[in-house]
Amino acid sequence: MSRITQPVNQVRLTNVAVCRMLRHGKRFEVACYRNKILNYRQGTETDLSEVLQTDRVFTNVSKGLFAPMKDLELAFDNTNQEQCCRIILDKGQIQVSDMERSATLENTAREVANMVATKCVNPRSDRPYTINQIRDAMKKAEFSVQPTSARSVKQQFLDCVKAIQEKNVLD
Repeated sequence: MSRITQPVNQVRLTNVAVCRMLRHGKRFEVACYRNKILNYRQGTETDLSEVLQTDRVFTNVSKGLFAPMKDLELAFDNTNQEQCCRIILDKGQIQVSDMERSATLENTAREVANMVATKCVNPRSDRPYTINQIRDAMKKAEFSVQPTSARSVKQQFLDCVKAIQEKNVLD
């Protein structure tokens, strides 16, 4: 009986986040660590070997297809893999999973509701609103939070208060 084994030369990428960029009609991707890419963009991580899982540019990470040198030359005006990786990391789009997206949405909604609860007071009783009251009022006022928008939590807080006041859902 023969056993099926994994090829020795095949590298498995785990905990991978794909940073993708379209340039000159071609798609370029790099495989990086999910938690390190954000640190790199904030400037706290500068070592590329800590951020990238491999130091090569791909056309498709999941299939393991490397980008041809002529495509790199056409799109980035050089064939240096490290410089191309830096450009892709700086300007590319990060693949975000559904769970991460929903967690970010929930965190942002919680922050907005918390800000409203701490800064707004019930005029009848002179007591602050609870977070659950605010969350219910946000739903009734049909206010939706945008976690990845250009609007900060503070701006969304102001919009939320305005929407709740316009719809008059509290009280």
